[in-house]
Amino acid sequence: MQNSKCNWRVVLRSVHFAFCISNFAFLLATGFASAGEENEMKPPFAWKLSPPLISPAERPDDPCCSVKDPTVVFHDGKWHVFATIRSKVRTHQIEYLCFDKWENANKAERHILKCHDAYFCAPQVFYFTPHKKWYLLYQCANEARAMPYGPYYSTSEAIGDPKSWTAPQPFYAAKPKTLDKGWLDFWAICDETTAYLFFTSCDGRMWRAQTALADFPKGWSDPQVCLQGDIFEASHTYRLLGRNQYLTVIEANPSGKRYYKAYLADRLDGKWTPLADTAGQPFAGAANVRAGGELWADNISHGELLRASNDQTLTVDPARLQFLIQGVLEKDKAGKNYGQILWRLGLLTNDQ
Repeated sequence: MQNSKCNWRVVLRSVHFAFCISNFAFLLATGFASAGEENEMKPPFAWKLSPPLISPAERPDDPCCSVKDPTVVFHDGKWHVFATIRSKVRTHQIEYLCFDKWENANKAERHILKCHDAYFCAPQVFYFTPHKKWYLLYQCANEARAMPYGPYYSTSEAIGDPKSWTAPQPFYAAKPKTLDKGWLDFWAICDETTAYLFFTSCDGRMWRAQTALADFPKGWSDPQVCLQGDIFEASHTYRLLGRNQYLTVIEANPSGKRYYKAYLADRLDGKWTPLADTAGQPFAGAANVRAGGELWADNISHGELLRASNDQTLTVDPARLQFLIQGVLEKDKAGKNYGQILWRLGLLTNDQ
């Protein structure tokens, strides 16, 4: 009888061990193992700022004042960055560069995209798996269209070829009637069934529109306000790896010194709740950013989190947060018009 009890204990221990191994394998396969309780998204956040990595290119025929509004993916062993450049002759254009390591970024060849010869800026890039194409979203002025300003897109099958992008196409045939003010900084993200378009109106409101995944990039609903508060522009939304949650980071500008807030939601069409939403305890700002060397930015502005995937889900790993931002010191932008500010790009790395 004693031997029988011992045998059953051995069997139960074996079953329990096998269950634990199987469960751990499932967690690894689904990504949950890399984003457990120790990687929970919770304040206070802390960041280490790199030196400036990308500065305005020297172009004597059209001097460049700033490089800003970056979007970035890692593909085929290289970082691919698209950004707005502000110049004296042509004010708003999109520039592309690619490189293998961040320390080589500023030495990379610069390409101004030729898909549009007027105002276009504030890009977002991702690979849309159903179409097997890269999409580049941006705000665009196009007087030839019934909607002269708003969200437009181009596509490419080769992200590394700056000449491959198609001419701008609008998301909407005309400006939606629900919008009572301007709209800017457009951002798309998808779940399993639906594509969502987020943007801001620089008056404390973030908006959301949606369309069926099968209808993307057409069929958008009338936008509705989905977040209201002390928020400004540059809202970027991501899926959190291994968690049934979404993260929105959004720029605030209460007194001129810019910083980023963060909000969480369980669904892309759900309610956004504050995560880090004050200047004293921001997602990223002067209060929680330190530099390894000389501090060159206390304004943390329009940035893009480095993603764990390139597809339309815009997934980021909360255990490995890095944030490519545009930055400048408050003293260096004092007294200047916005278009004259020397914005440069640098990388924030989670320093908790």
